[in-house]
Amino acid sequence: MEKYDVVIIGAGPSGYAAAMRAVDFKKKTLLIEKNTLGGAGITNGALSSKTWWELSRDMLAFRKNLARYNMTAPATIWKEIQLEVNQAVKERIDLLQDHLNQLKHSSQYNTYLDYQTGTAEIIDEHTIRISTENINTDVEADYIIIASGSRPRILPNIPIDEKHILTSDTIENMDDFPKSMVIVGAGVIGCEYATIFAGFGQTKVYLIDKGDTILPFEDQDVVAVIEKTLEEQGVHIHRNSTLVNMEIKDGQVVYQLEFSDGHTETFEVEKALISVGRVPNYENIWSDAVPIKMNRRGIEDTDTNTSVKNIYAIGDITADINLVNVGELEGRYAIEKIFGKPCRQLVYENISTIMFLNPEVAGVGLNEKMAKEQGLNYKAVTVDYTTIPRAIAKRDTQGFIKLLVTDDDEMKVLGMRVVGEQASSAIQAVALLISMDKGIEELAECVHPHPSITEGIQESVRALLGKSILKSGLLKNKVNCYCYNCEKEELRAF
Repeated sequence: MEKYDVVIIGAGPSGYAAAMRAVDFKKKTLLIEKNTLGGAGITNGALSSKTWWELSRDMLAFRKNLARYNMTAPATIWKEIQLEVNQAVKERIDLLQDHLNQLKHSSQYNTYLDYQTGTAEIIDEHTIRISTENINTDVEADYIIIASGSRPRILPNIPIDEKHILTSDTIENMDDFPKSMVIVGAGVIGCEYATIFAGFGQTKVYLIDKGDTILPFEDQDVVAVIEKTLEEQGVHIHRNSTLVNMEIKDGQVVYQLEFSDGHTETFEVEKALISVGRVPNYENIWSDAVPIKMNRRGIEDTDTNTSVKNIYAIGDITADINLVNVGELEGRYAIEKIFGKPCRQLVYENISTIMFLNPEVAGVGLNEKMAKEQGLNYKAVTVDYTTIPRAIAKRDTQGFIKLLVTDDDEMKVLGMRVVGEQASSAIQAVALLISMDKGIEELAECVHPHPSITEGIQESVRALLGKSILKSGLLKNKVNCYCYNCEKEELRAF
């Protein structure tokens, strides 16, 4: 039986990152993947859906620009878009595969990493059985890392056939743009696909929202911008509605909703997308002899440690944040914890996120809703994109920057949300301040390139410090500073 220092089950973003960090430590490593190299981080997930989003955004901008000159945009061809997305996915998979091949033939790394396609099962705390077709092979490992990822959550009362009623695993495999589509679930994934299909302009999109606003975890000012844009692009949001029934009739999807006032309505569309979250892939990963504890969200872990001392869990299989960058962080951290000493503790407070909507939404740390739930007093500033020269130059001033800090003299950064063009490029400096537990003074005097969206962050900081160029409260809804007192549950301007 061949022995390894570490065996990693799953070659998605977290597993791949863990394997490469193990190579840094010169440890004999086996990386196992049962499906496609790169996992959902590439296929039917982060890369593919974001490529759809980029192409949709380009098409929307193209139509707007032609409309400016009274010109009609040609119809988008599904097969051409699908081909472009598939090419993007292939490029990334080919890159990772080529990297593995180069490692295998490198005199520096060739003894450290093996890659194998197959299904893995942990037989006991140090034995992994790999099944490929009709062949079973057992290997031994000092340490095991589970990185088996997740899949779309299925609702048992909905007849998902992946042809008419689909999940995010198959939505990109359709033959053409549907004339109409309903999306069940108004969270991030549901809203992203609503944005994508609305942007291409060939599908009437309906979005089912059980509450009175989409994206229920976000602040209302963020949600308001996204809702406004979706509705301007023709998306119909079924607010305060519960899905009572969904079935396929004569090749169409018929669904019934019950609204909060008690009345019901029935609708008919070509396609439905079920987007109600993801569930961890833990089935058949370990035998009953391996006492790994689970909860309803995934494997119970403490800083990537499971209840079995030599077995670790990373990525979507855990109950932590299900994001590619988080999975990669956990993968690298787990290896450093096993074979070395991490330079810093694994924390999630400074994780940067992007929601690929229209406009895009980027965030780090707490929003106002989270701060209130934690009983924190805070100061906040909002700076509208209409005050930022780069946004004006781009002729796209929809959006704003919102920065939250502690309500004390230190003014340590609690979090930030940016809604608008190039939002994701504007948050990393603030993420660094959060990780360093620092205040905002460093950002106030930093010289930003001009014109740039990040100048809006500088103006936000200056406003909190009382030395902004545009004074708070003077320009209606342009620059505003306010405090929140959790005991009194009140906001006041300052």
